[in-house]
Amino acid sequence: MALFAIGDPHLSLGSNKPMDVFGGAWSGYVDKLSAGFQAVGNDDTVVLCGDISWGMSLEEARRDFAFLDTLPGKRKLLLKGNHDYWWTTAAKMNRFFSENGFHTLELLHNNCHLYGETALCGTRGWFYEEDQAGHNEKVFRRELIRLEASLKAAGEHPKLCFLHYPPCYEGYTCPEIIALLEQYGVKTCYYGHLHGGSHRLAVEGVRGKVEYHLVAADYLRFAPKRILP
Repeated sequence: MALFAIGDPHLSLGSNKPMDVFGGAWSGYVDKLSAGFQAVGNDDTVVLCGDISWGMSLEEARRDFAFLDTLPGKRKLLLKGNHDYWWTTAAKMNRFFSENGFHTLELLHNNCHLYGETALCGTRGWFYEEDQAGHNEKVFRRELIRLEASLKAAGEHPKLCFLHYPPCYEGYTCPEIIALLEQYGVKTCYYGHLHGGSHRLAVEGVRGKVEYHLVAADYLRFAPKRILP
């Protein structure tokens, strides 16, 4: 049994926005994901840190979920990313997964999951490029509430945190999110969202009391990062 993480697969099997058009690392990325997942065992857990599918609805994302469900791994825990427009209520998503036989797909949203004695916590997070005025201020505060709910659900278990947006990178920090990570004793945080030239800005290693790692798919060359054991 092992724990892995990867973010930003940006699947588009049922819609028309394949990432291959960007060339470079993204050429043939679906095949690269299939190959990268061969390191995952059938009893393993993989956390997917957002931007799962370009589908605009659950139905449009169905083929992407089917692809993920067939990849190795007993559990794939899905976080919401900023491009996951198919995301709806937990009840609707869980029902859709069940009705379609996607039994390896679960949500990491307002909750936590246990991997042995380690709690897996997370939410989408927030990013400097978002305007925090007006409505977006409410969205930001809601993300803080969701993150704290996930961390509280972990109780006294050792905690790992998974976010879509980076809570910090070169020249930027989100102090409210970092404060929650430190308050609840999170030792390591994994995040996605940064692609291409932005990789050079990623924080890798310890900042303050937390260790950070970028797990965006193109940064990992489309092979999930092994975290535990």
